Amino acid sequence: MRDPRFIVLDAAKADGRAEWTRRWRAWPEQEPMAHPAYASLFARAGDRALCLASGDDAAGVLYPLILRPLATEPWASAAEGSWDAVTPYGYGGPFAWGSPPPAAEPFWEAAEAWLLGAKVVTSFARLSLFPEEMIAFRGEVAELMPNVVRELKLDADALWMDYAHKVRKNVNAARRAGLTFEVDEEGRRLEEFLTIYESTMDRRNAGEGYYFPRTFFETIVRELPRGFLFAHVLDAGRVVSTELVLRSGSHLYSFLGGTLADAFEKRPNDLLKHEVAEWGRREGYGAYVLGGGYGGPDGIFKYKLSFAPGGEVAFRVGRAVHDPPAVAALLEQRRAFEAARGTPWAPAPTFFPPYRA
Repeated sequence: MRDPRFIVLDAAKADGRAEWTRRWRAWPEQEPMAHPAYASLFARAGDRALCLASGDDAAGVLYPLILRPLATEPWASAAEGSWDAVTPYGYGGPFAWGSPPPAAEPFWEAAEAWLLGAKVVTSFARLSLFPEEMIAFRGEVAELMPNVVRELKLDADALWMDYAHKVRKNVNAARRAGLTFEVDEEGRRLEEFLTIYESTMDRRNAGEGYYFPRTFFETIVRELPRGFLFAHVLDAGRVVSTELVLRSGSHLYSFLGGTLADAFEKRPNDLLKHEVAEWGRREGYGAYVLGGGYGGPDGIFKYKLSFAPGGEVAFRVGRAVHDPPAVAALLEQRRAFEAARGTPWAPAPTFFPPYRA
């Protein structure tokens, strides 16, 4: 039986955005990645930032999605009016709350009917690392590269001793070098953050998708006043390592940041990660999500794991095909397009949706 309270909220429409925001505020956890302003940041021109929602303030579901028009792809000109869906960058839903939580089946029956009627052929969801925050995903669920979650529900000594030895050594070295830590909950040092973040992306030869305009960060500061903080490490008053941390009711998320290359030897980022964890512990947060590596258990992942040697958590994604014949047609369109260009093409075995491989 479908959920009669099911509703689709559009962030581009004033009434939809207001109701989406109201429901988000009624949710005790208030994960920032489920807020309409956050979702809208990752919608390109022509995309739609939507939320499939059901329930009420006491027990509800929020499933933010970005719908992408397929007809804008050069190989999919015959797909006029069709879309595929993806959750915004980070960790997504279907988020749920309440005691007891909403039943999954009525939500999914209503959601599937709407998605098919809206000509959404597939959905790809990056799922929350906290399963208790969601209803079960309907579709295939796969584990990808691991992530690191630093538990914070312990005392200061236990937190300190739960780091790898090299972390404690580096934090002590940073302190001896005179480095200090600062929490900025207003974005006062946004200019310094941007300078360091962009120089870090340049140094790493990051892809275009990692460069965000200033307005991206200004939107987070303006629309999510309790959903972020900037953490800075300073050397004689100069910011040398910085991180934008997203925060929900219970969790902190390492989001974007960087360190000046000329400060590496003083280990400022070790101090930053420790101080964020300690700040979160004192403020009553339950976990600090450090994320994963760029390609599985690489050097970045191992560095993060040194702050939580027992904190490896599987990052899961959900894949759902709503219209199998449409997917088959899109695959044929892509093959024909690539063949006409003299480029042999076949979908990558693990890439979803396969026609975008």
